[in-house]
Amino acid sequence: MSKMSSHTLKDWIIATRPWSFPASAMPVMVTVFYMWMSDYEVNWLLGLWALINIVIVHGAGNVWSDIADYRSGVDATDTFGVRTLVDGQFTVTEFQRLSAILNIIAVSAGIALVLLTGLPLLWIGLTGIALSLAYPWLKYHALGDVVIILCYAVLPMLGTSFIVTGTPQVHSLLLAVPVGLITVAILHANNVRDIETDSRVGISTFPQLTGRRLGVWLYCFEALFPFLWLTGLVIFGLVSWPMLLALLALPIAIKNVKTISAYRQGISIYARLDEQTAQLQLMFSLLLIVGMVISTLWLP
Repeated sequence: MSKMSSHTLKDWIIATRPWSFPASAMPVMVTVFYMWMSDYEVNWLLGLWALINIVIVHGAGNVWSDIADYRSGVDATDTFGVRTLVDGQFTVTEFQRLSAILNIIAVSAGIALVLLTGLPLLWIGLTGIALSLAYPWLKYHALGDVVIILCYAVLPMLGTSFIVTGTPQVHSLLLAVPVGLITVAILHANNVRDIETDSRVGISTFPQLTGRRLGVWLYCFEALFPFLWLTGLVIFGLVSWPMLLALLALPIAIKNVKTISAYRQGISIYARLDEQTAQLQLMFSLLLIVGMVISTLWLP
């Protein structure tokens, strides 16, 4: 039996790093429900299509990035994070095939969405694909944070608003700030942890430029400012007050901030902070959506 055939479906799914999918799924879901709350006629089927498609794109991007990290030495036997290739669970060839298959599915589904909706989605999609393919190089040159906020906040929220309403709704970007910052914090937690191991292979991430102490402070801002931003939106009447339910995720954010603030005790203290930040994204966004549902169904 070949090595490839020995992998189960679960193995293949785990290889795409599904714990990170809230970073891509939540911006789409938040946008769909925000459009609904804003009294637009929402195409729920196309919204579901967009959700599934962006998760597939995300999975393909994760696999592609893991190949680059393995080949460059970013992922090694003494590093934290992804070990699928390092430990020999999969081969590079298997990962290349997986990434190709996922990209073919995503591009095919994306083209179908363009045909159903219109050309604006094509330009949004092409920009997202280009940034996804260039992400490893951009990440190695301290631009990963910019790519993340574009690919997992600005572009999907504009694209989703167009898909479900027929017109790109720029005001959806009000929520791209909190959702995007938490997503960037996922990457930032990873990069702050890996400053030394990234440096030895000659790549440059943003925390390497700022140093670990400032990197920790920036993570704290990315994890906590979304709650302040959301409160400001409610105070100024830009969104409905039930969306403040998302503040119930604040204890998770505070716990994560305390975790990274203990960095002097050793890197292992926050070795899994990227996953914990993805959990923060999941809870913050789901509570935000619950607030939207309450606002739409029960408030006058």
